[in-house]
Amino acid sequence: MTLYGLARPLLFSLDPETAHKVGLGLASLVPAQRLHAPVRAMGLEFANPVGLAAGLDKDAAHIDALARLGFGFIEVGTVTPRAQPGNAKPRLFRLPQADALINRFGFNNVGVDQFLENVARRRWQGVLGINIGKNADTPVERAIDDYRICLEKVYKAASYVTINISSPNTAGLRSLQEKDSLDLLLGGLASSRENLQKRHGKRVPLVLKVAPDLAAEDIPSIAASVQRHGVDGLIATNTSLSREGVENLPHARQAGGLSGAPIRALANHVLREFVSCLPGTTLIGAGGILSGADAAQKFAAGAQLVQLYTGLIYRGPGLVAECVSAYRAK
Repeated sequence: MTLYGLARPLLFSLDPETAHKVGLGLASLVPAQRLHAPVRAMGLEFANPVGLAAGLDKDAAHIDALARLGFGFIEVGTVTPRAQPGNAKPRLFRLPQADALINRFGFNNVGVDQFLENVARRRWQGVLGINIGKNADTPVERAIDDYRICLEKVYKAASYVTINISSPNTAGLRSLQEKDSLDLLLGGLASSRENLQKRHGKRVPLVLKVAPDLAAEDIPSIAASVQRHGVDGLIATNTSLSREGVENLPHARQAGGLSGAPIRALANHVLREFVSCLPGTTLIGAGGILSGADAAQKFAAGAQLVQLYTGLIYRGPGLVAECVSAYRAK
């Protein structure tokens, strides 16, 4: 039995958020693995196309430990300009019968200044994505101010920056996916990037993370905005407000975003739609990857890269190598 196979019963006996913290601590004990299947995307060189999604290491405090799992890239955050506690506990729920989680964390994090101190302590020098958001008490009409602050502060440290407008756990955030709001946000951040590129002498790719719960007409509109403002990549997708497939399970009525196996088909559908609308843009597939075969579906749909989160909770670190193998075999 694997180390994770031994640890999982203990972890699953704990409150989910406590287990989350214990699991991060245990990552440093996992034998380091280096998985080579090089990919070039967004002008960056990835050791392999399997990454860690944002949300697992919100404060960038465990980068070196998580790098031991063999990821080709790691995304940390979501980080906001000021520290905030997030939503009240409990806010993370397991649905083990469905290989799923529901969370309503609400961008709990230490704030961008402490976050960057944590980033600076890392020894791992792989591709590091930094996921940025707005503070909960910032009115959505002024959201661009928070995103600009974060972009300017993290720019030097980031390999790429993800603009998170799709968490369902910050009031009003998903309204930023609407056409006029998105154009204003992406246009402002593209302008900020031009200035930062001159100041720092490097062009940091921008990535947009979208929800799986988009209407059919939203996708071409978002894609047009991505192209218009030179956004380099798109993550499809974040967690879902849908409860299809888990309706009668314990915790299914909890507020928050559903992740894991039940959103796989929905996330894959959104991914395929964006692939057809965004030729030349890097697509990152996330949502419902619990096996190498699940990752293979996303690669087949047109994703250049994939990200894991919930699958790690249920499958453990071996999932990373399994997904890299699936990429090699495609």
